Amino acid sequence: MDKTYQPEQIESRWYERWEADNRFAPSGQGEPFSIMIPPPNVTGSLHMGHAFQDTIMDTLTRWRRMQGRNTLWQVGTDHAGIATQMLVERKVAAEEGKSRHDLGREAFIDKVWEWKHESGGHITRQLRRMGASVDWSRERFTMDDGFYQAVQEVFVRLYEEDLIYRGKRLVNWDPTLHTAISDLEVENRDQQGQFWHFRYPLADGATTEAGRDHLVVATTRPETLLGDSAVAVNPEDPRYASLVGKFVTLPLVGRRIPIVADEHADMDKGSGCVKITPAHDFNDYEVGKRQGLPLINVFSRDAAILEAAEAFDLQGRPLDDVDPSLPAAYAGLGRFEARERIVADMEAAGLLEQVETVSNTLPYGDRSGDVIEPLLTDQWFVAVEELAKPAIAAVENGDIEFVPRNYENMYFAWMRELQDWCISRQLWWGHRIPAWYDASGNVYVARTAEEARAKHGLSDDIVLTQDEDVLDTWFSSGLWTFGTLGWPEQTEALKTFHPSSVLVTGFDIIFFWVARMIMLTLKFTGEVPFKQVYVHGLVRDGQGHKMSKSKGNVLDPIDLIDGIDLDSLVEKRTGNMMQPQKAKAIAKATRGEFPEGIEPHGTDALRYTFLSQATTGRDIKFDMGRLDGYRNFCNKLWNASRYVLMNAEGQDCGAEGGEVELSLADRWIVSQLQQTAAQITRALEEYRFDHASQALYDFVWNEYCDWYLELSKPVLWDDAASEAAKRGTRRTLVRVLEAVLRLAHPMMPYITEEIWQRVAPLAGPLSQTGGDSIMVQPWPVADEGRVDEDATRDIEWLKGVIVAVRNIRAEMNIAPGKPLEVLLTKGSEADRARLAANRLFLSKLAKLERIDWLADPDQAPLAATQLVGDMEVLVPMAGLIDKDAELARLAKEIDKQDKLIGGIEKKLGNESFVAKAPEAVVQKERDKLADFAATRKVLVEQRDKIAAL
Repeated sequence: MDKTYQPEQIESRWYERWEADNRFAPSGQGEPFSIMIPPPNVTGSLHMGHAFQDTIMDTLTRWRRMQGRNTLWQVGTDHAGIATQMLVERKVAAEEGKSRHDLGREAFIDKVWEWKHESGGHITRQLRRMGASVDWSRERFTMDDGFYQAVQEVFVRLYEEDLIYRGKRLVNWDPTLHTAISDLEVENRDQQGQFWHFRYPLADGATTEAGRDHLVVATTRPETLLGDSAVAVNPEDPRYASLVGKFVTLPLVGRRIPIVADEHADMDKGSGCVKITPAHDFNDYEVGKRQGLPLINVFSRDAAILEAAEAFDLQGRPLDDVDPSLPAAYAGLGRFEARERIVADMEAAGLLEQVETVSNTLPYGDRSGDVIEPLLTDQWFVAVEELAKPAIAAVENGDIEFVPRNYENMYFAWMRELQDWCISRQLWWGHRIPAWYDASGNVYVARTAEEARAKHGLSDDIVLTQDEDVLDTWFSSGLWTFGTLGWPEQTEALKTFHPSSVLVTGFDIIFFWVARMIMLTLKFTGEVPFKQVYVHGLVRDGQGHKMSKSKGNVLDPIDLIDGIDLDSLVEKRTGNMMQPQKAKAIAKATRGEFPEGIEPHGTDALRYTFLSQATTGRDIKFDMGRLDGYRNFCNKLWNASRYVLMNAEGQDCGAEGGEVELSLADRWIVSQLQQTAAQITRALEEYRFDHASQALYDFVWNEYCDWYLELSKPVLWDDAASEAAKRGTRRTLVRVLEAVLRLAHPMMPYITEEIWQRVAPLAGPLSQTGGDSIMVQPWPVADEGRVDEDATRDIEWLKGVIVAVRNIRAEMNIAPGKPLEVLLTKGSEADRARLAANRLFLSKLAKLERIDWLADPDQAPLAATQLVGDMEVLVPMAGLIDKDAELARLAKEIDKQDKLIGGIEKKLGNESFVAKAPEAVVQKERDKLADFAATRKVLVEQRDKIAAL
């Protein structure tokens, strides 16, 4: 093995080997275990959330594979309708100076497929970097032919059962992209806005209880005034009880609209009167349904004012009895320009009462960056009420289990308040809706135009035109667990691997994806899509903030693996920023956080960091300190393995038999291994990846490396030790390390494979049962018969004595290599027996000249003392230290700490500093103060001990 661990030299080599050897394919043997990757966008790049999630899935997959399960991790990507269309549109515009409309639909779709084949595999290449052991031979794409067939089949069957329908409804409308979008594609941003209070004149001479001839309503969107259908007051509000059923005259338009009683009006907010615009506000739409109001649309698809309004009833049918007239002055104006004109006109008419500045939120499209407009449009919908009932029951009766269980409540809350699902998008890239129209607008839903003609007896001379819209990507991804396995064909893969075993997902898409998969899968397969849903948290930065490009706090997993210099990191974070001041601030923060850039850490260290933080909480604060620590852990394992190989290669390790004598240390480490294997297995079964990683870390670092390797040296290096004893220790060194590598492999695949290849031949038949890769070795199963409680108690005693001697060395400032004389006293007969049995270990590890039992504690010389249980460990001080010199040294150190403490106390006592400095800076000073105080306390204790000698 190389002297130093260099992950970049082994990772790509091993992944290529695994893939070439088809290691990721199901074995065809054992109980099936399957897991479906949440399909990343084909346009995507691996981000921290992907890397975290993929690490969890790969850990589960590798672990189950080693347990002998018939394991499939299904891989694939999502066609990502909006994201992909935008990317290719920009590419075409930049390279050819054309829009998609210039090309036409068919030619544009060809361009998208061309891009997909050339550049659409970036994220799958990055998945390989993370060590994802997915079965690449089964890779799927949500627009491939087989999946397209499944999507069509589901749509047609739902339509035939009246569970899909077309209707005019209010949706999130992106005026830039000209499409409806889902709630998940809307970003709500806080802002400072304005609240305009307008007077609406009462009609027919009516007056309020206070004698006013108008009502005051307030709005943040004056432009929607043109589409008002009513003014609502609370039914319990005595100020307006006499006006319910009467009318106001809509300013600027002149339309008479009613005053209605509805609980949506808050008596304690503003005047208690609310304008109701059902065609342009989701809350108002609900009021409109309760009150039977007309839906009056005043916006075009560009969010510009129409020349004449469009009026519809709640079923989307045009209304002839509503005056569609709108002021000609506003026709064609964009909504924000219209807002300014309307406010000015209301003020000129004496109808603007006041303007408030308020904090509110605005919805933005996450792709276009435009303000989203609630808009009344014709869309396709899934009627979800009947689909939801079995999906709720599946979780209630335990067919599907959420881990942690509290996420079931979130699931139930959504499922019991479902609205019909808008599944159409006004895009070109995606699954085109299988519906055809004739010249009269009649719709025919079928898998093909030929099938539509056959089903409805249409002659060939009737021209049929396919619906222009495509399906929401969440619709196709809702079929993911069974569509990827060949449905609607009853394939062998579907029979074997469905339902899948577990879904790994973030809590933020429980409704958008998880719930819809459950509904659609139950409907079309009669099975649940998965038996468990492991819900993980979201990866945030070290301060708990969401990672975003605008904040400049995004970390790229590949940069953490390969490293990146400071200039390149700053460029990545600020390169595309439009605001120079913001870019400058982000650059400064980056230089402060990463003054040398980011060093390479390797994939295994990154994976281990993710697993160590995979608790059952929601959020993960990514800790760079942990990443550094787990890179050191990889180095520790590497160096420990080199020690084992140096002492085992070319030596008799008992692989061929022979007499074996196990030392106390050998018996102890084998016992500890059994407990660790049981602990890790239990943690993985419970999805406590943090517990599994911690158990492995503690065993490898604290027990195997720090203690057992040291305890092996007195046996291996002692000429007086028997060959059977040496053989026993070599065998234990190798076999425990080999088992550790198998326990670590699901979490750290690369380093474990590299080391295992060298260690396995030395371990004998135990490790040769599964082929020539650690991937297919058996998972270690704890053997309770090898748990040795006596050995554990003896080793803990031994460790206690060694630590006691080391503590005395540190307290008395005695050089680590200086041989000492040690006395043990006041202990039990068991302590005396342990001393007799372990003199060799104690002498070597504690660097002792001699160690004896002092029968009469009263005869003890002047000595530094530590306790191990009831037993005293004495190190006689005669000739070891210069008491006066040591006291002088400690006094100097204590004085230094006093000055440091005084300086920080003065800074923290400055009220101006505490008030003005960022909280993180103040806290850093408080932490330094606590550290200095702790150091001073230790120094004082040392001084007092030496003074008492």
